[in-house]
Amino acid sequence: MSFAIVTDSSSNLPEDIIDQHDLTVLPLTFMVDGEEYRSYLKGEKTDLSQFYTMMREGKVITTSLPNLKESRESIEALLREGRDVLYLGFSSGLSGTYQAIELLLTELAGLYPDRTVASVDTLAASLGEGLLVYYAAKMREEGASIEKVRDWVEEHKLHLAHWFTVDDLMFLFRGGRVSRTSAWAGTLLNIKPVMHVDDEGHLIPLEKVRGRKKSLKALVDHMEQTAMSPVADQTVFITHGDCLEDAEYVADLVRERFGVSDVLINWVDPVIGAHSGPGTMALFFLASER
Repeated sequence: MSFAIVTDSSSNLPEDIIDQHDLTVLPLTFMVDGEEYRSYLKGEKTDLSQFYTMMREGKVITTSLPNLKESRESIEALLREGRDVLYLGFSSGLSGTYQAIELLLTELAGLYPDRTVASVDTLAASLGEGLLVYYAAKMREEGASIEKVRDWVEEHKLHLAHWFTVDDLMFLFRGGRVSRTSAWAGTLLNIKPVMHVDDEGHLIPLEKVRGRKKSLKALVDHMEQTAMSPVADQTVFITHGDCLEDAEYVADLVRERFGVSDVLINWVDPVIGAHSGPGTMALFFLASER
């Protein structure tokens, strides 16, 4: 490959896409009852169903940035091979990951002046970030330069729509996303929030609906309102927090309503899932606006 594309594990890309497109993934970390884990280890399968079971059982889960020593080693290995590096990172509106890796890249750029080291704060999360990485990889394979790919991601990142819902507001409360009062009231009344990631990369509640099925349909309704044409030609990504049946339901709605054939479903990783909880559902596509 002419240059390396580096992202982090919050892009939620499955292993086959990571391998197929020669991506380098920096794993964020999470802790369960004080024991540290990597959210991604190349070639190793994490039992994410077990992770969400631990959340349901009330295990204390906290999250952290990528290990900077390991991240440096991964990126520097690419530079030593003579490859330029483009880093597409997790939204700075949700994590300090991008800022931490950008500082590291600045240092490495000074040590390898003959190499191009570029980065983009995608202002995106989960497979929203992953979809931008996927498009970048496809462009690279078609011969685009590192500068052209970087510029395309910068120009299109605010057209990457993220629509989320969750099944249990108490996890958003624990993550500081909603108040205790809203969480309790929503739980009692079976209210489900419909949220999106805004232009500053923050997760923002936009509306409330009553009932799980209505919240899932609302994701697809928002796609109908803003998706770029021709919608049928789009690649659509979906993530779920241990609720595959709901993810398949949303995928079927997308196929039936828009004629989309290219739909990918994957898990929400532990670092994002630790804040959003089991039952998280998200839909990602290119749109006129976020």
